[in-house]
Amino acid sequence: MGGMGFERLHHVQVLCPPGGEEQARAFYAGVLGLTELAKPAVLAARGGCWFRGGGWEIHVSPVSGFAPQQRAHPGVLVDDLDGLAATLEAAGRPVCWDPHFPGHRRFYSQDDHGNRLEFLEPVTE
Repeated sequence: MGGMGFERLHHVQVLCPPGGEEQARAFYAGVLGLTELAKPAVLAARGGCWFRGGGWEIHVSPVSGFAPQQRAHPGVLVDDLDGLAATLEAAGRPVCWDPHFPGHRRFYSQDDHGNRLEFLEPVTE
């Protein structure tokens, strides 16, 4: 790749139906505790909302004809997987454990629009 190098992932975008911002806020800020970011005015006019916390950023954008992503997903490393699972379950959100990722414990959940999210933690022994 010559002199070019990738530093890190800046953000992941997921979609929602038009008018779905309040549901996104309830999940990403309310349940996960991420901070909502102010969008630049030119982008705010398009709707949607952005969130950041703990080293990851997610942008939620409304689209007509929305369908939740059931396979495509961000994979987010966390330092207290059991704590996050308990938080999600206490908030009535799904937690589906999957043991098939070498060297990690992980589970899948969904945002309030049905988009798939993966959370994982390295196994330390």
